[in-house]
Amino acid sequence: TSNKRDGCRRRSWSRHLPKMLRSKVPANRDASDLSSPPAKHALIRTLSLRDVIFLLIGTVIGSGIFLTPGLVLQQVGGSVRALLLVWLFGGILSLLGALTYAELAVANPEAGGLYCYIRDGFGRLPAFLYGWCLFLIIGPGTIAALTRAFDLHLMEVLPITPNGSTICGILMIAIVSATNVWGTSKSSRVQNWATFIKVAIIVILSAALLIWGRHLGDVGGAIVHPRDGVTSLSNFGIAMITALWAYEGWQFVTYSAGEVLDPQRSFPRAFLTGCIILTALFLFAVVSYLVALGPVAASSSATIAAISARQVFGPWADRIVSITILISVSSAVNGTVMTVPRVFYAMARDGLFFSKFGETHPRFHTPAFAVCMLAIWSALLSCIGSFAQLIGGVIFIGWIFYGLAAASIFPMRGKIASEKLRYRVPGYPWPPLLFTTAAAALVGNATYRALGDPKGFLYILVAVVVFVIGVPIYFVWHRTASVHQM
Repeated sequence: TSNKRDGCRRRSWSRHLPKMLRSKVPANRDASDLSSPPAKHALIRTLSLRDVIFLLIGTVIGSGIFLTPGLVLQQVGGSVRALLLVWLFGGILSLLGALTYAELAVANPEAGGLYCYIRDGFGRLPAFLYGWCLFLIIGPGTIAALTRAFDLHLMEVLPITPNGSTICGILMIAIVSATNVWGTSKSSRVQNWATFIKVAIIVILSAALLIWGRHLGDVGGAIVHPRDGVTSLSNFGIAMITALWAYEGWQFVTYSAGEVLDPQRSFPRAFLTGCIILTALFLFAVVSYLVALGPVAASSSATIAAISARQVFGPWADRIVSITILISVSSAVNGTVMTVPRVFYAMARDGLFFSKFGETHPRFHTPAFAVCMLAIWSALLSCIGSFAQLIGGVIFIGWIFYGLAAASIFPMRGKIASEKLRYRVPGYPWPPLLFTTAAAALVGNATYRALGDPKGFLYILVAVVVFVIGVPIYFVWHRTASVHQM
């Protein structure tokens, strides 16, 4: 009789579940898992395949594609051919890493993403160091750099002082964070609409620049008959780092694996679709800037999108581009806040971070405390660092762990070889091997170039110090967790 009553209660609960949730049971979970109310401090799977694709694209497209192409052209000595190769290779490199992460996400679809892959492949210490650097540098540094770009372009739209724009940037972080505390599904809907709007604007603007730009012949001639010198590998590597800032963010999607419906199906398709769209979109935009300005003028343009629009349409177009950047940056911040706190949640659940970070809001089922702490630290960093300085530290320390996470597939293959996964990375072992090698080369080249740049070296040194400090802190948390388990 008791079993019958329990069964009735389970069926009754399942009737109240949304239709999408009943029809898409993740392959790694039993159907009975969804027939019970969510456990205390548990995240809920609400993100569909479409949500994951929009989250990936929206998190990646921030301010980079509007600002960095001119700097990349400078770094490759004005070579249009090298410029296009940098953006193409950046997309290919992101795709190789994304396909690798997709297999890891299919094998282990839980909140935390890269943290979990490093933990399962290489142990808790390197995983903790990644989470530690993500909390202090990578996550808040990304948000702070985006916020600085938001501040600069807000002043182009409104008659506001620098201090006023900084306050507005902090307010933007607060609003985005509040939305993410309110609910994952709500922040996802905001992300979907913002991503659609900014992609549409980029496509329309780029098409208009191609149609009305006057330097198509100059661009074609520079590609077919380049007049510049040979770009050194070191300069090409520095340009890659700059372009990869524009591609930064696709890794963050893995952090929300614990909230994705049918992750075995969603992640491979989302990564493949998202990376292809991003690469095509970025190349389209870069070519349109060149056609609007010409290679020579483009190489000296710090705000290349705004200058291109002004050149073709007049001064009024600056404001349109600035508004686009404001929407784009806000969406990228939303995507970052929506994903990064899940790593701190996973660390706390492993006993490697403050236990408060492992709790979820009793009503909204979001890691509210982790979201708020990330917002506070990001706001502080946005007040003390410039855009270029912030992205330098983020890229350097981030790519150490991005390569390590991809390399975790090698030890993990032996552990999951007997499992029948719905996805395996094609061409194994070449995609993870190439991605890991490229990540190591980027970090090495950044270190080499920073030796001749005092400011760049300082930010890399700070990142290394934070990394080293994390080692003794890990053993403190590890010992505390061991005592509590006894």
